[in-house]
Amino acid sequence: MKTKKFNYDNLDGFRVEIDSKNQRADIILDRPPLNVVSMPQREQIARVFKDIDKDNRVRVIVLKSEGKNFSSGGDIQGFMEATPEKVSHLADNIKSPELCSKPVIASVRGFCFGVGFELCLACDFRIVSEATNFAFPEQKIGMIPGSGGSIRLLHMIGMSRTKDLVMRSRWISGKESESWGIALKCVKDNMLEEATNALVSELLTFSPLAQRTIKKVLYTAQDTSLHAGIELEGQEYGRLRTSNDFAAGVKAFNEKKKAKWSGT
Repeated sequence: MKTKKFNYDNLDGFRVEIDSKNQRADIILDRPPLNVVSMPQREQIARVFKDIDKDNRVRVIVLKSEGKNFSSGGDIQGFMEATPEKVSHLADNIKSPELCSKPVIASVRGFCFGVGFELCLACDFRIVSEATNFAFPEQKIGMIPGSGGSIRLLHMIGMSRTKDLVMRSRWISGKESESWGIALKCVKDNMLEEATNALVSELLTFSPLAQRTIKKVLYTAQDTSLHAGIELEGQEYGRLRTSNDFAAGVKAFNEKKKAKWSGT
C-alpha cells in the first residue's frame, strides 16, 4: 500500500520549496526572528525528510532558515509539557537528515543553538557564514543536549573539544567551527547562498547511486570496527561494479564527456 504524501501546506514553523528543474529541495525554518523549533515541528521535519527522500524530482536537500538567525533552539515550554519518556526519544526525529539517503546541506547564519545545532550536525555538510554562532546553552538551565548533539560532536571533534563546547555552554564562531571541522566552509555572510548553491551544483554532477551508497557506508562504518568498515566498503564497491551508473561513468570517462546518470 502506498504511503500518502505529506501535506506541505500546514507546517509548523517551517516551509518546503521543491525546485524540480534544479533537482533541489529547500527545508526552510520560518519562525523569525529566532526560528524557535516546537515539539510538533520536530516530528513534521522528520516526516518531510522521509517524503523528500522518495521524491524522484530531488537529488539534494538544503536545510536553511528565514531571517538573520538559523535557530535559537527548542521551545522550552514544549519540553515542560512533554513526558520524560517522550523527551528521552527526541533524537529519533532530529536524526532524519542522517537517515535520508540523499545529500543534505545545512546553510547556516546567525544563532544556531540547541536543537538547531543538533539538526545541522545530523546533516552531511555545513556551510556557515561569518555571522554564525553555534552553542549548546543547556548547561545554563541545568540540562544537557538531548537530541544527539553532544554525541555527534564527540565523534566529529573528539572528547576535549566537545567538553569545551558543551560543558561550558560556550559559543563558537563560524570561523572556529570551520577550523574544528564542524563546518565544511565559512564564508562572508553575503556569500552564504552562493556558496551553498555551488555545493548543490557540484553534488549534482555525481552519480546519485554512488552518493547514496557512500553515505550509508560511512554512517554504518562509524559504529563498527576498522576492519568491519573496510569489509562493508568492499561489499558495496562490488555491488556498484554492476550498476548502470558505473557503466555510464566509465563510458563518459573514456569519451571525455559528462556522464548521464540514471541512479541505478
